Amino acid sequence: MEERGATQFLKKHVLDAELCTYCGACVNICPHFIAYHDRIIVRDTCDRTEGGCIDICPRLETDYSNLIRRLFDEKDITPEVGAVKAFYITRAADEAVQRNAQHGGTVTALIRLALEEGLIDTAVLSGETEPLRPAGVAVDRTGQPGRYSKSRFVVSPNVAAFNELAQTEAAAIGMVVTPCQAQALAKMRVSKNPRIQTNSKKERLVIGLFCGWAFSHDALSALLAEKLDDLSSIIGMDIPPSKYHVLDVFTADGTTISISLDEVQKCVRPACRSCSDMTAEFSDISVGSARLPEGWEEARSWNQVIVRTDVGAQLMDLARSRGLLEFREVPEQNLANLKKASLNKKKTATT
Repeated sequence: MEERGATQFLKKHVLDAELCTYCGACVNICPHFIAYHDRIIVRDTCDRTEGGCIDICPRLETDYSNLIRRLFDEKDITPEVGAVKAFYITRAADEAVQRNAQHGGTVTALIRLALEEGLIDTAVLSGETEPLRPAGVAVDRTGQPGRYSKSRFVVSPNVAAFNELAQTEAAAIGMVVTPCQAQALAKMRVSKNPRIQTNSKKERLVIGLFCGWAFSHDALSALLAEKLDDLSSIIGMDIPPSKYHVLDVFTADGTTISISLDEVQKCVRPACRSCSDMTAEFSDISVGSARLPEGWEEARSWNQVIVRTDVGAQLMDLARSRGLLEFREVPEQNLANLKKASLNKKKTATT
């Protein structure tokens, strides 16, 4: 390591190089990093050459092909989207969950079920401290996961929240994460750092979200301030299929503001340009918006779901048996189209 100390190395090769995804993996593992206002801040330096921050950062050099073979069944692995045990189109059976969800409410239904059944005792979700300022929040079985089901497309440092929670009495933690956060959690599972190993043993469920890219908070806020008088009126956002080429912003008074993706592209975090994982390949279950032949108005109330592990399969089977999820027939080309889109992201990712 040419720089003196792990913090300096991470600062030079990730933070200063604009490769940081704000996943939060280094925070609450290393005392020298804090998550603050959409960025990781180095508040002190250290002389350690093999710090935990180096070990688990998803943006430092990693053989992800080897890592996926270590963590998933070889027979399930595909080159385009990682491990696939099953592929579904689903939505929450509870209409109230559907209405409050980003799309079909599948993630909320699964997290609720995992908490109620004691499969996990706490879930880390993305909350919001102020308009468009996400933060990781811990929810137990007395909480309301559905309160945190809308996306703002701005990253929440959920792994930092996991690291903090893992130091408490919480024993079985579930996570809803982006692909880069799932990568950090995967690196934790194979880490030889004793403290990281101890934390990782509390990880019981990882639900990953499909992700093309995320916005910088400051850039997105500045853009939306040109379109809206009050950012606190925003109740949700969505990105329809590529043919629409817009970001839809929904407000409390029922207004929808559509902004061309050409205009919002300048708000994308630089680090997202080099990410090759669209479908959160290191999750137990990965969930995204559906694509259906009936068109977007129908598809937006359903999810595409990739089941990757036995843990994920057992939870999906339980949700089906309890009638908590509705399942519909998967259109013939859906998985092939998803693989094509995922492979395209891998090909266009920069290094």
